[in-house]
Amino acid sequence: MSMYKVLAKSIREFKKHSIKAPVFVSFEVMMECTIPFITAKLVNQIKAGCDFGVIARYGLLLVVMALLSLMFGTIAGTACATASTGFARNLRKDLFYRIQTYSFENIDRFSASSLVTRLTTDVSNVQNAYMMIIRTAIRCPLMLIFSFTMAFVMGGKMAFIFLFVVPVLGFGLFFIIRKVMPLFKKVFRKYDVLNNSIQENVKGMRVVKSYVREDYEKSKFEVAAGDVCADFTRAEKILAFNNPLMQFCLYTVMVFVLYFGSYTIITSRGLDLDVGQFSALLTYSFQILSSLMMLSMVFVMITIASESASRIVEVLQEESTLTSPELSLKEVKNGSIDFEQVSFKYSKKAERMSLEEINLHIKSGETIGIIGGTGSSKSSLIQLIPRLYDATKGVVKVGGEDVKKYDLDSLRNQVAVVLQKNVLFSGTIKENLRWGNKEATEEELVEACKLAGADEFISRFPDGYDTYIEQGGANVSGGQKQRLCIARALLKNPKILIMDDSTSAVDMKTDALIRKSLKEFIPETTKIIIAQRTASVEDADRIIVMEGGTINAIGTHAELIRSNNIYQEVYLSQNKVGDQDAE
Repeated sequence: MSMYKVLAKSIREFKKHSIKAPVFVSFEVMMECTIPFITAKLVNQIKAGCDFGVIARYGLLLVVMALLSLMFGTIAGTACATASTGFARNLRKDLFYRIQTYSFENIDRFSASSLVTRLTTDVSNVQNAYMMIIRTAIRCPLMLIFSFTMAFVMGGKMAFIFLFVVPVLGFGLFFIIRKVMPLFKKVFRKYDVLNNSIQENVKGMRVVKSYVREDYEKSKFEVAAGDVCADFTRAEKILAFNNPLMQFCLYTVMVFVLYFGSYTIITSRGLDLDVGQFSALLTYSFQILSSLMMLSMVFVMITIASESASRIVEVLQEESTLTSPELSLKEVKNGSIDFEQVSFKYSKKAERMSLEEINLHIKSGETIGIIGGTGSSKSSLIQLIPRLYDATKGVVKVGGEDVKKYDLDSLRNQVAVVLQKNVLFSGTIKENLRWGNKEATEEELVEACKLAGADEFISRFPDGYDTYIEQGGANVSGGQKQRLCIARALLKNPKILIMDDSTSAVDMKTDALIRKSLKEFIPETTKIIIAQRTASVEDADRIIVMEGGTINAIGTHAELIRSNNIYQEVYLSQNKVGDQDAE
């Protein structure tokens, strides 16, 4: 029940429509069940030799009832469609908003492809089930009750045949659902794998084509799609028993009613059962059995949707591992950074720490370079500063305060991060830049782009700053993308600017100009530059050398080139200087 309570919160403004649908469905069913009764009366009147006036009155009554049934059905259908689509819209919105609150740790737990599946396929399944619940699932039981009651009134003891049929159907449906449910649980997990394959392939399309790996990717996709198909096929084979079971019950009832109804009419000469009652009884038989068939479809849809619903609720009930304290700090005093005995691992299940025993103190306004080999945890270090992750042990401080004391938005607004894998969104250059400051003026945009070395290529575009950026920045080069992202970060006017290998795609000259601009125009901002090239960090106030998740050495370029083996090796390999020249 807790799962349904969570989902019910997304109905919100569509409660009226959700109530209107079953109410008008009830009126529709009443009309449909009364029409055969009136028809039977008309047949008996005609048999008794009534005049045309009686026929006309009954005919007019039937027309009015049919029109009312149509009107009630239309209102119910419209309300049902509005409620179900609105519910799905709210549900997607709630899921998306919840995901926006997630930390990186939460995202890692679900995976991006799984979240996409839940936002699309799972929500569609729940929407379809909800549509059936507020209309068909109300209509069918009501139709069963009214039709059985009327059948008993019209046919007497013959109506008891339905009491024998319903348990048979109930047992069959229970058996089918019990067998199918585990298969649907498996298939939705495999949907995640399938979506992951698609997402990975589309994202890495250039790599796939450059290495001519299309056939390999096709075969990988075929395996994932085949697994989904196999499970669905097994489920559909079991569900296929539903139809013959329903047909068997339908024809059994029809044979019984036709045989015993005809026999009763003939033997009693219409005293126990007349032609009008018999025709009504046949109509009610069809209504009862069609309702049972529709009810079985509802059970199938709910069976499919129940697993989707549990996956959706899992996302909605997931609490972010990072939250702002109740009495949080709203202001970051300065850009000083302190790591005190900090250790960190990405998962509680991880066997080893990504960072171990980090002690580091950075003054506000300093320029710090970080260098180290692949896997030395350079990026892991800087992700603790804006609380993208929390330290496993120890304390990270910004502006002299533990980062956990800050309001998350206030902290992150003062820490700008430019990643190596930069992301631009579909829209104009202006719109992308204003992610840094939505109130930025035209002059501020141009100034930030000049500092980042982006203005010179933007001005060459025919539309300038109104140039449209394709999804993911596909129509600009890697270097141009990096410079736009640097400009976007500068517009935040942060107290701390972190550049995670964010000039790797620009040439040495542009890299030097960007560093010079940063030093001259934002001297009070603490700048942390992660780089693979020693040239990108050699003019920093201090350089941190990382190795295996620990700090190997800290010093200036001159100090490290004399005393640190790791830094020496990197410098010499990049500058192609012999040992003798270095000395």
